[in-house]
Amino acid sequence: MTAIATATAISLSLPFSLCRSNKSYTRKFVKGSFGVFAVYGEEGGIPDKKSSWLTLFNVEDPRTKVPQSKGKFLDANQALEVARYDLQYCDWRARQDVLTIMLLHEKVVEVLNPLARDYKSIGTMKKELAELQEELSQAHNQVHISETRVSAALDKLAYMEELVNDRLLQERSTVESECTSSSASTSTGLLDTPKSKQPRRTLNVSGPVQDYSSRLKNFWYPVAFSADLKNDTMLPIDCFEQSWVIFRGADGKPGCVRNTCAHRACPLDLGSVNEGRIQCPYHGWEYSTDGKCEKMPSTRLLNVKIKALPCFEQEGMIWIWPGNDPPAATLPSLLPPSGFQIHAEIVMELPVEHGLLLDNLLDLAHAPFTHTSTFAKGWSVPSLVKFLTPASGLQGYWDPYPIDMEFRPPCMVLSTIGISKPGKLEGQSTKQCSTHLHQLHVCLPASRQKTRLLYRMSLDFAPLLKHIPFMQYVWRHFAEQVLNEDLRLVLGQQDRMVNGANIWNLPVSYDKLGVRYRIWRDAVDSGEKELPFSK
Repeated sequence: MTAIATATAISLSLPFSLCRSNKSYTRKFVKGSFGVFAVYGEEGGIPDKKSSWLTLFNVEDPRTKVPQSKGKFLDANQALEVARYDLQYCDWRARQDVLTIMLLHEKVVEVLNPLARDYKSIGTMKKELAELQEELSQAHNQVHISETRVSAALDKLAYMEELVNDRLLQERSTVESECTSSSASTSTGLLDTPKSKQPRRTLNVSGPVQDYSSRLKNFWYPVAFSADLKNDTMLPIDCFEQSWVIFRGADGKPGCVRNTCAHRACPLDLGSVNEGRIQCPYHGWEYSTDGKCEKMPSTRLLNVKIKALPCFEQEGMIWIWPGNDPPAATLPSLLPPSGFQIHAEIVMELPVEHGLLLDNLLDLAHAPFTHTSTFAKGWSVPSLVKFLTPASGLQGYWDPYPIDMEFRPPCMVLSTIGISKPGKLEGQSTKQCSTHLHQLHVCLPASRQKTRLLYRMSLDFAPLLKHIPFMQYVWRHFAEQVLNEDLRLVLGQQDRMVNGANIWNLPVSYDKLGVRYRIWRDAVDSGEKELPFSK
């Protein structure tokens, strides 16, 4: 009992005797019921514990002085003397036990104490600094190499521009030589006039959004993900300024009908789906997926039908054909490449015209300036950004970013991004990267100032992420953050475009894919029989 009390008294006095400073700081690390105390001096250093412990634990072992009394009868004084030596021994034993604990404590502090850890990592920091200096040197070399590449690319570009200008001048001369004139002086004047340089081609995308052409409707459009349409649910959508509702019939196949009851024009999506028929909530009229009214409670059944669109389901997506021409025989495939797994399917309604959103998605050069809080945080700004593509194509890859991109008519953007870890890019092309992110953006034209966006994200790594609960909400949160960074800019563009500004006034080299989309769109709107970039 006395030994325990002595040990307790010693251990209670230790924190004060170990610190010589007038001011001490104690940090506590607790795990379960085990506590570790680290005591620091006023200047943040670790006190010299051994000098503090010297006097406290420098006690002689009393067993050498105990009188030999085994087998003897002792009087009261002798018995008291033996008891005193026993007490001294217990005190000495307790001090030795506490000393062992304190030595172990010192070792724990060396591991847990951040100041000691920082002190021990100076050598590591020197090593890391040397590595950073080496990386900086390599970066300088890479900059010089990049400057050389840029210079060579600019020279090549200038040479190609000269060839193009020469070709244009030749064609113009040929046209002028074939033209006849009633006045010889006029012909002479034309020949003597110096040929001026051809002006840069511009696009005119300005003013309020015009009505959609009927030809733009003659395509298959993805409108929903299959997983979002259950047997007893419906999905209301807007497409080309008209309201539709999608639901599954008795056979489980999807159908798309006008979201307006033939009786009193009540929205059908306010009702319910019963046995494969959508029921109007006003008077209970029920329609099948082909638009035919099959039930009219409380009255005689009439031959009534509402408009229905061709509707099919393929590869996890539901498609409609909103045009008047016969639908194409095949639907395009939007599945990710082999080896990818789908991790997220997200639908959003955005208050911008779908062409403006496509312009934004087909442009990557804006990322280091716009997406500084999300995926492009920390990206450097290249001295030259290019999109390399075949002469008659709507797909290609970005340089210097390892990103492949394609515009798929009429409103889809597919991209594959080579990544090493979030927020980092690696390699000069996607083939040089070990891990990839594949994205699908579908920009459905809901109205002239609203887009229904379908976003699908796939990865060729980290398959376990699919099984983490609520991961879908994490992906949606991140997607909304990225879109919000774009949205404030695109909304500003839309406002100025409606008031007459040309949002494609001065295209440059990295606008190539967006320019080709606009050329394709103009050809569709103007009714050209053979669309550009179709091969």
